[in-house]
Amino acid sequence: MTGGSTQVRSVYIWVTEGTWRASVDAALNLAPAGAEFTLLHVTPAAVTDAVRGAYLGLFGRGGRDPGAKVAELAAAAAADLLAAAADRLGSRCERLEIQGQAERAVVRAAAAADLLVMARDGDQSRLGPKSLGRAARFIVDHAACPVLLVWPETAPGVGTLPPPPHQPSPRD
Repeated sequence: MTGGSTQVRSVYIWVTEGTWRASVDAALNLAPAGAEFTLLHVTPAAVTDAVRGAYLGLFGRGGRDPGAKVAELAAAAAADLLAAAADRLGSRCERLEIQGQAERAVVRAAAAADLLVMARDGDQSRLGPKSLGRAARFIVDHAACPVLLVWPETAPGVGTLPPPPHQPSPRD
């Protein structure tokens, strides 16, 4: 994690449901001593917007809008997730909760970071490009800092590599 005379100082960890433990563990194991950690969670604004839109479309404007309650529950869930990640990290860290489109929010938030640690979000059963979902692929392609990708669980074996293009699969 060091390159020449530049040492990684700020490490952002993208905390997502289901994969955050692997990202935190990788940061702990691979970041240099003295690194400053920021735990980053993104709550999609689209969820609250969808609830509000459905409510207005189905029930008109009368009664209480459930969007506020959904936003409150989402904020509480994000706070709990960040607290669990901070406990696992075991060191002082900043917590950053953002609302928006996850991949774009992560790229913007980590723009000044020295390293972004995140877990693969696609097909976990085999090696290859499909192990990155849409959000991870966007972040890898657009991040302004180095990105460390980790497997949320044990990585699949080399036998799961896809065949070369225009070659029959070994299973055929």
